[in-house]
Amino acid sequence: MEIFTGEAAGAGPPKTKEDEQVAEDIRYGMVIDVRRCIGCQSCSVACKAEMSVPLEVFATWVKIVERGQYPDAQRFFLPRLCNNCENAICARNCPTKASYKRDDGVVMVDEHRCIGCKYCIASCPYDVRYINPFKNIVQKCYWCYHRLDAGLVPACVETCPTRAMIFGDLNDPKSEVSRVLATNATQVIKKDMQTEPHVFYIGADEAAMSNYEEEINYFTEPLFFPKIRL
Repeated sequence: MEIFTGEAAGAGPPKTKEDEQVAEDIRYGMVIDVRRCIGCQSCSVACKAEMSVPLEVFATWVKIVERGQYPDAQRFFLPRLCNNCENAICARNCPTKASYKRDDGVVMVDEHRCIGCKYCIASCPYDVRYINPFKNIVQKCYWCYHRLDAGLVPACVETCPTRAMIFGDLNDPKSEVSRVLATNATQVIKKDMQTEPHVFYIGADEAAMSNYEEEINYFTEPLFFPKIRL
């Protein structure tokens, strides 16, 4: 099964047993080609609009790293979102089992079970979870699971004007995301944590992927996207 970037598809005919078997074998993943990212924040805006993310917090955002001084200054972008890891520490450490992983690899949060204890936030090495200030529960990027179930791509992928985000089935060798992974050198954030992230980067700046940002809270800056100057 293949999901292409920017393409919309309907629900289609009723599912057969063969379709259900294929669905069980799906493992979703994303490749972000940072060479194409222009830092427009369209992915962040699309995420907020699609998932009703409160203004005070972010489920998807673009990290900005500035290096050097004029006229030799450089700016690097790194889109950030939940990695929906294969070995999701957050799900393992949730005391109420509110965090769990679907068969297709998407890590979810059951709003009815979450008690807002923040164990998962403390466990996540990627700082991509937040407390919804209105519901007082933990939320994150779910890769727009409702869109996946309808045969669509996540809102951020569909909105990206430069097609920097590529999404699809990692288990399908014919899918676009698998072809891109097979033909490009990729990076993941904090590989040493052994969480097996399912978000891969092409051409990401090492400084942007480093731990240098840890002292900045990206989820509580309401009026701007924070930048780091090296």
